[in-house]
Amino acid sequence: QVQLVDSGGGSVQAGGSLRLSCAASPSTGNSHSMGWVRQAPGKEREGVVTIWPSVDRITYADSVKGRFTISRDNAKNTLYLQMNSLKPEDTAMYSCVASPGYYIGLNPENFAYFGQGTQVTVSS
Repeated sequence: QVQLVDSGGGSVQAGGSLRLSCAASPSTGNSHSMGWVRQAPGKEREGVVTIWPSVDRITYADSVKGRFTISRDNAKNTLYLQMNSLKPEDTAMYSCVASPGYYIGLNPENFAYFGQGTQVTVSS
């Protein structure tokens, strides 16, 4: 069982930046693919980005390419999402996700573990 604790959400104006963090326990180290998913009110949950355990493969949703950057510090068991040039359409509840093994897709249903979520609100 993996526990994920998300943090870093908040309210910003369009064009602003936020950095989300996700602390994992026990260590997901080199064993779990991780990522971020989001769900806006009235919309289905969607995958934002996925990263392999070995960090050498990353998949971004087209809607965030060039604006969001994922990173992971396996020594600290922490996953990060740097979000720049935020848009109102990025407003959603963001959750960290993890799953054993190598998964590089964006389907939220393929992840075994979810964080509690952190709200991101972008105003125009």
